[in-house]
Amino acid sequence: MRVYRDEDSDPGLIRGRRVAVIGYGNQGRAQALNLRDSGVGLVVALPEGSASRARAAADGFDVMTAAEAAPEAKVAVLLAADEDQGRIYAEALAPRLPEGAALVFAHGLNIRFGLIAPRPDLDVLLVAPKGPGTALRREYEEGRGLVSLFAVHQDSSGGAEALALSYAAAIGSGRAGILPTSFAEECEADLFNEQAVLWGAIPELIHAGFETLVDAGFSPEIAYFECVTEVKLIADLIYERGIAGMQRAISNTAEFGALKGATRIVGADTRTEMRRILREVRSGAFVQDLLEDAREGYPRLRAGRAKASAHPLETVREAIEKLAKRP
Repeated sequence: MRVYRDEDSDPGLIRGRRVAVIGYGNQGRAQALNLRDSGVGLVVALPEGSASRARAAADGFDVMTAAEAAPEAKVAVLLAADEDQGRIYAEALAPRLPEGAALVFAHGLNIRFGLIAPRPDLDVLLVAPKGPGTALRREYEEGRGLVSLFAVHQDSSGGAEALALSYAAAIGSGRAGILPTSFAEECEADLFNEQAVLWGAIPELIHAGFETLVDAGFSPEIAYFECVTEVKLIADLIYERGIAGMQRAISNTAEFGALKGATRIVGADTRTEMRRILREVRSGAFVQDLLEDAREGYPRLRAGRAKASAHPLETVREAIEKLAKRP
C-alpha cells in the first residue's frame, strides 16, 4: 500500500477554495482549527439554536447555517452526525452548492449505504482521520499528525484525488501518513471495529471484569485499577511495540496468564458473533437500526448512556480522581 505524505500534496489546492465545515463536534472543531492554522479560509455551518454556535464563534469562526454557507462553498465538509447528513445534504447542500464543488466526508456511511446520492457534477471525497478529534488537534499542535484514510467516490473535476490529499495534509495527516482506501472498506471496517472490538467489546469486558472482582469481595478501588487503569498501559505498549513487543515487555507471569485466559474469553463463539456483526454491517441492517433509533428520539442510545453512567465503576472513578487531586 502506498503511503502519501506532505510532499505528495499541493497545499494550494485546498487553500484556494472556500470551505464550509458542517458540524462542530469532536471532529468538526478539530478539523476546522487545523484547517485554519494551515491557511485555509472557512466558515462553520450549524443549525440555528445549536449549542455549538457559541463555541465556534468564541474560536473566531464565522458561523452560519448550512443553507447560508452552501452557495459560496467550493468544499463542503460533512461532519455532522451520520444520521443527520442525508437530510442536510438534501435540504441545504444539493440545491445550493455551486457546480463543480466538492463534498468531503470523514466516514463513508452515507455514501456506502446510499443515504446520499450526490449530484453528478460534484467531487465526492473521503478523508478519515484514524482517531478522535481531540487527538487530531493535539497531534497537529505538537507538530505531528494522525494517519488519515482517503478515497474518491466521484471524480467530476478530474482532480478529486489531489484535492483529497491536499485536504488531508491541511489537517495534519501528511505528517504521519495518508493511506488509500474505498468508502465501502473504510465504512464497513470502522462499523465492525466499533461494535466488535473498540467501543463495544472492550468497555463490556472492563465492566465484566470489574463486577467479577467486586462480587468476589475485592475492593472496588483495586478492581478499578486492575480492570481500567492498566488498559492504558497495554494500549500504549501495543501501539508502540505491537502485540508481540507488548508480550516481551510484560512479566513472564502476565504473559503466561494471558496464554491461559485469552482463548477462554475470546473463543469460537466470540469469533462467530464477530462474523455475524460484520454481516449485519455489510447488509445495512445496522444502519437501519441506527436510523430507526434516531427517528424515535434515540431511546436505545439514551438508555445505554444512562446505564453506563449508573455503573458502580463510575462512582469509583470519581472517588479516585478526587483522591488524585488532593495536595
